[in-house]
Amino acid sequence: MEQGKNKVILSSAYLAPVQYFSKLATYVEVWIEVNEHFLKQSYRNRCTILTANGPQNLSIPITEGSNSKRIIRDVAISYDYSWQKQHWKAMLSAYNRAPFFEYYADHLAPFYQGKKWEFLIDFNAEIQAAIFEEINLPCAPQVTVDFCALGDVSENMDDFRYSIDPKPARQRQDPHFIPTTYMQVFQEKFGFTPNLSILDLLFNEGPMALDVLRKCHVESIPNRINE
Repeated sequence: MEQGKNKVILSSAYLAPVQYFSKLATYVEVWIEVNEHFLKQSYRNRCTILTANGPQNLSIPITEGSNSKRIIRDVAISYDYSWQKQHWKAMLSAYNRAPFFEYYADHLAPFYQGKKWEFLIDFNAEIQAAIFEEINLPCAPQVTVDFCALGDVSENMDDFRYSIDPKPARQRQDPHFIPTTYMQVFQEKFGFTPNLSILDLLFNEGPMALDVLRKCHVESIPNRINE
């Protein structure tokens, strides 16, 4: 967080990485961009978990026509194949030995069993709210009314819409984020793997997840929420 800034704007995201959630745990006011053009191969419809074979990307398929020229609030989810079943199977395989998987699994399973969401941003928002509840994060994001071009956000707002990204070429340096290590299921095999999906932190650290998120921020913020 830059000095004097207590607001942040982020993209919609599917089970976003730790860096993204560290912003949600730090800023007083959070805005989610719902008026941008959909960006392919981003966290908007992708998350990364850690499996026995290393990091694995899980992507929510979108319908034909939900391309980069479409506003993200209009992007629809495709159910041409059973991606929910596949994602849950991958999560179960990756985390069934994690210390807190059984505790949280029943709360997250409904997102992958039966119910279908039409729009990507609705699914993202609902599963994000479920994560907030599980980690006791008192965050109530607001959604944008109009699109604000990069560089045109208000002076007291930080903008991470296009820099928290799985592709290194689209990332930019974030001096306020330093990954805090925690125990991971496959740490002995791979060493610590930073900035995975919030699921990795949740299933491995449980009620300590929020503390880890706050430790990832390198500055002490006087207006930090819930303090």
